[in-house]
Amino acid sequence: MELYGYPLKAKYCYPKPPPTKILPATSTVAASYKNRIPYQPESISLPWLPNAYYKAAALNPTLAPLSESFPGLPPTKIIPFISERPNGVFTRHTLDDWHRSNMTNYKESETTRHNAERLRADLNRTIKDVYQQAKRTQGESTKNLGERVNDIEYWKSELCLELDAMIRETNSLTDMQKRLERALADTEGPFQVAHKCLLNREKRMGIDLVHDDVEKQLITEIKVIRSCRERLQQCLDTVNAQLMCNKEARQELEKDLADKQMGHHIDNKCYQLKNTSRGIHYYRGVERIDATVSVPETWARFTDNNIFRSQSQRATSAKLRASTESMLMGTADEMWRQFSKVNDAFTGRITEIANAKSKIQTHLAKTRQEIFQIETKIQVIQKTIKDKEVQLKVAQTRLDERTRRPNVELCRDAAQLRLVHEVNEINETLRNLHQCLRASEDMLQMLVRSKAVLEHDLVVKNNSLFIDQERCMGMRKTYPSTVQILGYV
Repeated sequence: MELYGYPLKAKYCYPKPPPTKILPATSTVAASYKNRIPYQPESISLPWLPNAYYKAAALNPTLAPLSESFPGLPPTKIIPFISERPNGVFTRHTLDDWHRSNMTNYKESETTRHNAERLRADLNRTIKDVYQQAKRTQGESTKNLGERVNDIEYWKSELCLELDAMIRETNSLTDMQKRLERALADTEGPFQVAHKCLLNREKRMGIDLVHDDVEKQLITEIKVIRSCRERLQQCLDTVNAQLMCNKEARQELEKDLADKQMGHHIDNKCYQLKNTSRGIHYYRGVERIDATVSVPETWARFTDNNIFRSQSQRATSAKLRASTESMLMGTADEMWRQFSKVNDAFTGRITEIANAKSKIQTHLAKTRQEIFQIETKIQVIQKTIKDKEVQLKVAQTRLDERTRRPNVELCRDAAQLRLVHEVNEINETLRNLHQCLRASEDMLQMLVRSKAVLEHDLVVKNNSLFIDQERCMGMRKTYPSTVQILGYV
């Protein structure tokens, strides 16, 4: 099959066809070439092909005339296309050219191999030098990491000893204030629950982020608990101040110890890394990043200062072991009443959200059904358009082929008029179908947008319901008793 617009190949380029069993009569073959004139329409111009192609193409014989009414050229005007050489052999190069090409390839191959051998020798020497230098450098880095690991282990042991001493001192001070500390600790739970409820409700989304009665009651509950805690705190100012100092010193020790543990873990991991270890990767430009904040002197001084501060606080705490007893009978009842109000508000709000969620689910189901039907119609329209496009291709191909009729055969007959009418008719149909497709797609987008709004609203309602019902009410299922709040146990 030859592509349209490309010159035909010469006959000798094709493989020789096998001989037929029955040859046609000579008169039949000659008659098929009578009055054959290739069709060259003036309306079609191919500037990329030379004029010689048209002349050569005009002289190529064909097997049959264009039509029965146009028999072709007479036999006397047919140019035979038979090779004058035996067996149709055409020589392109001489034997000397063949030998010369082989010798050139041999010499190039020898030169390339020689250069490759020299390059391999240089690479072997370079690789050996690089390996030795890398091994020496890596050994020095490993040695420095080992020394660093030992230093960290020493300061870790010092921090652990001081931290244990601080914990024992803090426990002794806490035991002396057992009842009062227990009361304050028991009020901390309800306060944290109310505060977490407010924080969780801040995670509500969209329209559900409202300042409702639940939020108002939670804020009131926080104020009540804070007021009770302040009244209890007045009796423990001195002790709590020292406890805070002890806590700060302990936190510094714990933070420093945690940093030491992390640093020890990282440096020990680096110390044990080898070329065959897993988890090694390229980190481009990491050697240019200087993230250090201390030097070995300041690093050791920082830990020593933390230990000295802890020792000072322990000495002060040992002098502040005093017991104070304070009871406030009204705090427990006040906190309990407010707790019940908050739970009632939560119950009402959860019911409202559940009803809204049910209605949204109903509308969402209807919208999804409508989207499915619209999508089905769009698929039908698309298939119809595809079928019409195929029909249009057929009609236009027929019109294009009929433009190649020769001379007077270019007749505006009924077939031509019907084909033109068919093309116009199909184009009009395609325009209408595309308009319907665009309208359907626009409606689908509106439905999808509505579905997205409903889904988003459903997600908002689910989120609010989960926050109020699971997180907030889940935390509020248990509440310390009055005896626990007042520190009797």
